[in-house]
Amino acid sequence: MAELKDLTDLLHHEIQVMYDAENLLLTAIPRMAEKANDAELKAAFMQHLEETKMHKQRLEQAAKLLGIKPDGQDNLGMKGLIAEGEKVMKTNHSAEALDATLIACAQKIEHYEISAYGTASHLALGLALDDVHALLKKTLAEEQATDTKLNNLAKTNINRRAARVS
Repeated sequence: MAELKDLTDLLHHEIQVMYDAENLLLTAIPRMAEKANDAELKAAFMQHLEETKMHKQRLEQAAKLLGIKPDGQDNLGMKGLIAEGEKVMKTNHSAEALDATLIACAQKIEHYEISAYGTASHLALGLALDDVHALLKKTLAEEQATDTKLNNLAKTNINRRAARVS
């Protein structure tokens, strides 16, 4: 990892780390969608997969604006969240409990992304990098919307169905 001397270096680091995260999610989200039993949950995962492709493109745009390469940093946090999710998904579940598990795993990932994009967005704003800020803020809003959608799916039907199976 390069030395972080100032907020600009930190922003560069955050962009590169989130770029790795989005690449990891491009592989993880289809696996989650494949395991989902609920049609709405499966559709939510597939919609977020398309958004994730856009998130990656926005990070590439931000990196270009900053004059850096988007890759070069591993995202150990995202790797850990995905590994935890994979481990939990392999345990024996009813279809209903598996869907609740998928939401729980996905929301942990969303919360991580909300934190990361919020931080990077505020760094860009503080550095008066308006174009970069706008890109990151748009992705932040989409991550928040995905979290809300997952939360609503859990509360309105998936967790209720899973509770009935217990």
